[in-house]
Amino acid sequence: MDEVKSYLAAARERLLQEISSLDEGVFNRTIEPDKWSIAQICHHLWLTETLFRKAIMYGLKHKLLSQTERKNVGIVIDMSEKYEAPKVSQPDPGPFQVPQLVEQLNDSRIKLIALLDEIEDPSILKEIAVNHPRFGDLPLDQWIELLYLHEQRHTEQILSLK
Repeated sequence: MDEVKSYLAAARERLLQEISSLDEGVFNRTIEPDKWSIAQICHHLWLTETLFRKAIMYGLKHKLLSQTERKNVGIVIDMSEKYEAPKVSQPDPGPFQVPQLVEQLNDSRIKLIALLDEIEDPSILKEIAVNHPRFGDLPLDQWIELLYLHEQRHTEQILSLK
């Protein structure tokens, strides 16, 4: 679990480095009408982490044991593949403030780590699966892996928007 937490921390640290010095104009600027601003990307990441934490809590509570095969969640970092976010994780139009979103991201991460710290036997995460909108039944440990890979993907997107 420590390795997973270090991946989560590294992905978040890199994201925060990229956004913390931005002014509100750059943060909320949209380059194309149908593309998200950096602020909206961050709001989407906060929504996603909140939803993933709820999915993990649901799986742990209901102990949905499954023999689900492992999915190739690593494909999410392939920037040549475009995906539409599920409605529930699409960001508000904004505008947003950098400190507000940094605080939301920090709060959601604290809650996620607290949840992970409560798990007595992390191996259970490989045995419980919850339905993911893109991957179908996904073992909980892969939900966590997908979270930091997803964040890496969007950090790269932020770099290109800057």
